[in-house]
Amino acid sequence: SFAMGHAARGLFSIMMGRKELMSVAADAAKTASQALKDSGGSSREKGWVTALNLWLDGKPTGAIAAMETILIDNPRDTLSAKVSHAIRFILGDGHGMRRSIERVLGAHGSDHALRGYALGCHAFTLEETGEYRAAERTGLLGLQHATDDAWGLHAVAHVYDMTANPDAGIALIEQNVGAWDHCNNFSYHVWWHKALLHMDRGELEVALALYDTQIRENKTDDYRDIANATSLLMRLELEGIDVARRWNELADFSQNRTDDGCAVFADLHYMLALAGANRTEAKAEMTARFARDAMQTGDMAARYKKPGIAAMDGLNAFSEGRYHDAFTDLAAARPDMQTIGGSHAQRDIFERLTIESALRAGLLNNARALIEDRRQRRGALDGYAERRLERIGQFQSAEAAAL
Repeated sequence: SFAMGHAARGLFSIMMGRKELMSVAADAAKTASQALKDSGGSSREKGWVTALNLWLDGKPTGAIAAMETILIDNPRDTLSAKVSHAIRFILGDGHGMRRSIERVLGAHGSDHALRGYALGCHAFTLEETGEYRAAERTGLLGLQHATDDAWGLHAVAHVYDMTANPDAGIALIEQNVGAWDHCNNFSYHVWWHKALLHMDRGELEVALALYDTQIRENKTDDYRDIANATSLLMRLELEGIDVARRWNELADFSQNRTDDGCAVFADLHYMLALAGANRTEAKAEMTARFARDAMQTGDMAARYKKPGIAAMDGLNAFSEGRYHDAFTDLAAARPDMQTIGGSHAQRDIFERLTIESALRAGLLNNARALIEDRRQRRGALDGYAERRLERIGQFQSAEAAAL
């Protein structure tokens, strides 16, 4: 009869991003509402039930508002703060995440048992809004309070990725194994971060080995695991590494998800797998479903319309070798890609594909402009950008010599 427990089941089911769990969430909402009728409930419980019903109605922004209302009366409620944080993350609302956690951070003083976890959330929002040094300080402080906080650890790893400091990032992960090795599939995501940092150092074979031994050691179909895998394989392919048949097992899972429509972020990563394995029919099904979803109403439908369709068209064009079209579509999607959710590091695969499309289409000035904009937002020039600028210089030198 605990309404909030049922509401939690529903909210967390939606967060899994799987179509079949939407019915689980709907059933949980009915049970939670009945529990409120039977035994009443606190304002906190009512807020969680309201949040679930709003999200089921296609309004995750309304669910956020319900959580924020709870926090007005109880800013020490770390769980509600974390749920607001998580939904905003799914919607790509980095600035909203930061405002939310900063409103309640003062209530998470040294006497609060969950202070370290709150600091970890704050560190992530600082990183996602470009305050890299403050994010590093806050994240490391949080780890002192909560040594097992994988989210806080990974926030600092994000900082080192964005600021092109792979040595510090690899050392951080290796020296804090206890913060993340206990975490179900989130541990795969930390291994993914480690692989990215090795790639930045030019250690591509190390990254591929991590893919085989850690990131895809367990062949799950959780969309976050698929996102880790597909984005890493694509990064490696763009660097000239033959990933052989690794695309196939990802595509087998992904073609079963062409009709999901739970999150643009998930679907675009499924599309990477379908393109990598050249699943023509499944790609067409996914593309058609994007068009249908874009015609619906609600917060997610708006994201399928923009930037979803343009991004999907761009991935299709890239996989078919139509690089000028790919650049046009991906560049059109780029200003709104934040809204598909995930982190800057996760969405960077789409940045790279946009730049690569420009390079392959011979649009060197466009590629250089994108690299410079990326550098300014990331805070440093990483190995990926340095290699692309070198290629641009070689192309331009060859052109000049031919004149």
